[in-house]
Amino acid sequence: MSWRTIVISRSAKLDYKLDYLVIRQQEITRVHLSEISILMIESTAVSLTAVLLNELVRRKIKIIFCDEKRNPSAELLPYYGSHDTSAKVRKQTEWTKETKKMVWTEIVTEKIRKQMEFLKRLRKEEYHLLEEYIEQMTPGDSTNREGHAAKVYFNALFGMKFTRAADCPCNAALNYGYGLLLSVCNREIAANGYITQLGLFHDNMFNQFNLGSDLMEPLRILADMQVYKMKPEKFEHEEKMQMVDMLNQEVVIDGKKNYLNNAIKIYCRSVFDAINEQDVSLIRFYRNEL
Repeated sequence: MSWRTIVISRSAKLDYKLDYLVIRQQEITRVHLSEISILMIESTAVSLTAVLLNELVRRKIKIIFCDEKRNPSAELLPYYGSHDTSAKVRKQTEWTKETKKMVWTEIVTEKIRKQMEFLKRLRKEEYHLLEEYIEQMTPGDSTNREGHAAKVYFNALFGMKFTRAADCPCNAALNYGYGLLLSVCNREIAANGYITQLGLFHDNMFNQFNLGSDLMEPLRILADMQVYKMKPEKFEHEEKMQMVDMLNQEVVIDGKKNYLNNAIKIYCRSVFDAINEQDVSLIRFYRNEL
């Protein structure tokens, strides 16, 4: 089972040899590909061989590239993540509005539930409001309980003056964490043979990751928890590595402990099963022990 997140943060040459990722710096490091879930190229002073890239894609290892400011800027997705991709994509285009609305309602309700549980454990009285929003949820969240919950939730966590539009270390850390979670969801979408552009709720013509944006919603709390714990006064390399470490934690899903990367795999697959079988009871959400 792959579980490691490998971050290349300084000049290096990366190669493939006998099932190993070979990292050539002042010293040579080898990591077996079976252990790797995500490879993040944080430095622009890194060279990779084509044979390595092809092998990483073949094994469905997520590759994330960063820009000169070390922020995630791109990711590598395979054209064909499954042997029956054509059939899966055809089926995806036939998902009905009613089914998508039903599954989206479960996803967004779980997101608010996780926010509520976090506030409750922090003994923030605002959790009562989020409980009410869950009870008021309508199909497809037609009354935008998610938006109302988000405002209450973020103000409770980071103060009444906090807004998600502010240019501050806290938002930089949140955006970085959300970007990582989105990338993992996109990997699972491709690995299961679907395409990321066609979403359940998100439907932005300029967003090539609409489906990933849908699936990641209940996962956002993981980045929120990490940032709340960090309380960053700056957001540089050390803080980014703390956010990356978020992916290495263990959570509970289907009654068993799993590394987060594997739990996301189980969750995404269960969402696809729920859509195709039109049965939301098939969705498997993770549980995090705070």
